[in-house]
Amino acid sequence: MISYRRLFSRALAAAPGRIHFAAHSHHLWPDASYAGHMQAWDDAAALADRKWDKIFGEVIPRAQSNIAHELKLPDPRTIGFAPNTHELIMRLFSARRPGKIEVLTTDGEFHSFRRQSARWEEDGWISRRIVPCEPFATFTERFLAAMREKRPDIVFLSHVMFRSGLRFDGAAELASYAAPDGTWVVLDLYHSFMAIPCDFSAIADRVFLLGGGYKYAMAGEGAGYIHAPPGFAPRPSFTGWFADFGAMEGKQAGVGYSADGARFLGATYDATGLYRFNAVQAMLASEGLDTPSISARCAALRERMIGMIEAGEAGVLREAEIIRPNAAPPNARFIALRHPKAVEWKAALMAANIITDARDDVLRIGFGLYQDEADVPAFCAGAKRVLG
Repeated sequence: MISYRRLFSRALAAAPGRIHFAAHSHHLWPDASYAGHMQAWDDAAALADRKWDKIFGEVIPRAQSNIAHELKLPDPRTIGFAPNTHELIMRLFSARRPGKIEVLTTDGEFHSFRRQSARWEEDGWISRRIVPCEPFATFTERFLAAMREKRPDIVFLSHVMFRSGLRFDGAAELASYAAPDGTWVVLDLYHSFMAIPCDFSAIADRVFLLGGGYKYAMAGEGAGYIHAPPGFAPRPSFTGWFADFGAMEGKQAGVGYSADGARFLGATYDATGLYRFNAVQAMLASEGLDTPSISARCAALRERMIGMIEAGEAGVLREAEIIRPNAAPPNARFIALRHPKAVEWKAALMAANIITDARDDVLRIGFGLYQDEADVPAFCAGAKRVLG
């Protein structure tokens, strides 16, 4: 197995004794991201007010093209950006007003949407039908059955669930129910974007896609994106002046919007995350790396880790249930271990500079490009020493 640690020399040198298996949570930044970060500063210094010409004329179009290439989208211009996906969710739902919004979702969504939608429900603005993720084997069919039973205003679910790694395999059928004046379908890609190969070319005209640079894209914060299909949600009421950036120097009359993904832009924000994202994409291209090759590499490490845990080489971790939510690959880029002591284990490992993360009773062990074969036994030995 070829080592790519050289691409992460700064992050690895910053904490030499760290054993980092949380790429699914905070992915270590490659050296290329440092160069991108510095380029953003240099452009701000050299261009000052004119930096926005470069951001809108070069940085954003390049980021759009990179995302469209990854997701097999036919038109990069359908993509809009924000500092995080929560801001984009706020804009998307604001475009659905007026009236109470009926939402079909799951009990496996990330805290950002779970918390916000629960709060909206308290205020009576939305109502939720929540489909349980378990039993995993029937999840896709049960969710589609709920869709057939009653068409909601908005469908919101993760393509891959953040806690268990469960994959939803019914996107094509789900998209068939979407219409600009009917149901809007939203897929959260945060644990599939650049984690598993994705091809949304056949449904790009009917489905919203959300994702960002923070995890498997290796670019850090500040690069949230939305793919907004043409004709859907044309006028978000939660909006900012960037949504009509091209008209800012003209006489202001009414509230105009771009027809493409820029209608979801907000106001002035730090574009450094997009610089980092583009720099990392260029690095991957120069190294001949793509999502299928990185995914295959991480899958091999993942399977080796599972085998060692089951064999007892990671000590008490063998007492946990290894969640296997999908009948076939591709799987999430992390192992989910269910055990009542998950949070306790995570804290003990963290204190020993062995980095994982935990959600309730699930300990997650994540894999990235910066890990080698030797890191797996090192993790297991460390876990056995710390946890017993």
